[in-house]
Amino acid sequence: MTIVKISPKYQVVIPKEIRNKLKLKPGQKLQILQFGERIEFILLKDIKDARGFLKGIDTTINREEDRL
Repeated sequence: MTIVKISPKYQVVIPKEIRNKLKLKPGQKLQILQFGERIEFILLKDIKDARGFLKGIDTTINREEDRL
């Protein structure tokens, strides 16, 4: 478990190990959600990065005989 400290300006440094695993870069945006006493950071990805992520997906649908 990694522990971080909130600065006097309410800033938090994301540990290097986590930055490397998530391949975070300066300027990337994070969404922050609060769930009770918990805070979650969600990496917002550019829509351009999603291009082609469904390539090769099987789009066939098995339909019932009376639905053809």
